[in-house]
Amino acid sequence: QVQLVESGGGLVQAGGSLRLSCAASGGDFNGYTMGWFRQAPGNEREYVAAINWSGGRTFYADSVKGRFTISRVNALNTIYLQLNSLKPEDTDVYYCVGFRGIVITWPPSQRAYNYWGQGTQVTVSS
Repeated sequence: QVQLVESGGGLVQAGGSLRLSCAASGGDFNGYTMGWFRQAPGNEREYVAAINWSGGRTFYADSVKGRFTISRVNALNTIYLQLNSLKPEDTDVYYCVGFRGIVITWPPSQRAYNYWGQGTQVTVSS
């Protein structure tokens, strides 16, 4: 059973940066496709970014393209989400997600992810 634990959220001013981390344990991390979602209470969940097992393929939502960067270090069982040029509308709880299996479409659908972290709050003040 893989466990995902996010960290790095916090309060930042608009235009600032944060780096979110997600540490995985309990499984062979090398084979996992990983990603990030975000959601605020009462809002729809948004698929923010994804990265394949090798790190050679990524996906970004249009809303974050050019500002966020997803990466992974398999040796550390960790993925990252670098958040730059933050805007107040980026305020959300950010969830780390993962699954192990054949990737048929890119990016994988939300339904593909069967492991979710507990979330980390990102708040961007104007």
